[in-house]
Amino acid sequence: MTPTSRTETPPRTGVAEIETLLRRPLLDLVFEAAAVHREHHDAGAMQCSQLLSIKTGGCPEDCGYCSQSAHHSAPVAREPLLDVDEVVRSARRAKENGADRFCMGAAWREVREGPEFDRVCEMVRSVKELGLETCVTLGMLDEAQAARLKESGLDYYNHNLDTGRSHYDKVIGTRTYDDRLRTLRAVRDAGLNVCCGGILGLGETETARAELLAELANLDPAPESVPINALVKVEGTPLSAEDDLDWSELVRTVAAARILMPKAVLRLSAGRTAMTEEGQALCFLAGANSIFVGDELLTTPNPTPAGDAALLSKLGLRTIRDGG
Repeated sequence: MTPTSRTETPPRTGVAEIETLLRRPLLDLVFEAAAVHREHHDAGAMQCSQLLSIKTGGCPEDCGYCSQSAHHSAPVAREPLLDVDEVVRSARRAKENGADRFCMGAAWREVREGPEFDRVCEMVRSVKELGLETCVTLGMLDEAQAARLKESGLDYYNHNLDTGRSHYDKVIGTRTYDDRLRTLRAVRDAGLNVCCGGILGLGETETARAELLAELANLDPAPESVPINALVKVEGTPLSAEDDLDWSELVRTVAAARILMPKAVLRLSAGRTAMTEEGQALCFLAGANSIFVGDELLTTPNPTPAGDAALLSKLGLRTIRDGG
């Protein structure tokens, strides 16, 4: 028998298989995910990031959930790209408050060469010099631009798939699913870590959620960081009237993601303000091992630092900066 080559592409995980996983009894699913989590991670450690909007509003994309889209009437004022010094001050405060990664987001459709991109590269260099991990989300980019960010000291590039392919055009019309995948390939080819996840509660079916998880798990390699968001409904956006997401659906998705991507850092991201402490605790048990800290995520609310500190203490979780 010919031995299997180590370079062979691993078998793809099918959507139907993931739907079956999502339908398992919740406690059985969480139990398995918790075991996988403990095999690959320190279950007592929580990675903490802080996210800053470095350019707000006026985005030409029409993402139905986003308050920064120029297509919608959400009450978000347009603000120009921040100065490097202001970003560094924010990053320094984030570090003092316990963050070990600093993320910067610009409401752009795509990266364009020029003075503003030069400034973002300088932001990355300056934040890296503080001893923080760096992450940016700037929209679409090509491999040469990704390489510039890498040379500037960038660790992670965030570019979410948002939802499954079958539901995507019901949420976004100005950028295709394949556009997003091309950006992810450029990021990976430049040697950057990939941060890529999605949003629950966009009116998607269970099949669309399974499609999203399949896309993520079948990336080769899988993303190092996977943000799992719940829709934060903002008045003036098309999805503001969607039904509330049941907490159990978020737990199921976190658990399935942990089983499918055992080595990834799973970030419980937007939507935590609508969750109970018990719901968050179940997500952490199921494998979520990263949160955003700070009062705001771009333009939407986030739990208070004091509230997060109290919850982590109650659960016996340590932050990375505290020796986790």
